[in-house]
Amino acid sequence: MIAIGADHAGYELKVVIANYLRDCGHDVLDCGAHDAQRVDYPDYGAAVGRAVVAGQAQLGVCICGSGIGICIAANKIVGVRAATLHDVTSARLSRQHNDANIACFGARLLGPQTVLDSVDAFLGATFEGGRHQQRVEKIDALLVAAE
Repeated sequence: MIAIGADHAGYELKVVIANYLRDCGHDVLDCGAHDAQRVDYPDYGAAVGRAVVAGQAQLGVCICGSGIGICIAANKIVGVRAATLHDVTSARLSRQHNDANIACFGARLLGPQTVLDSVDAFLGATFEGGRHQQRVEKIDALLVAAE
């Protein structure tokens, strides 16, 4: 299961990605938005993050205008490692080196084919562990209150 969510700016691209994922045989959990009416991206980044952390989905995809705000929101959910992606290479490396579990895209910055190719790279890559494991553990250890 892949969770997907977007704000109004990412709605059209969300539909394209969700349909593509279904065509590829994936089950999709649509966390909204369900139309192009103005909404707040934190609601949808958090919804996708919660679905992934709760085990309702193995991975997630988030879309807003830039991919940045929704990524920040998703990363506020403990257990999420969301990455704003720009191409196939950043998608692949986010999984291999950072064990990212949510891919975030900017609908106003990337074309649909670049995003679909990046989704394929993200879903097809796996965490390499090894020297990257200690770094991911350090990232996870940062989840403490500011002093």
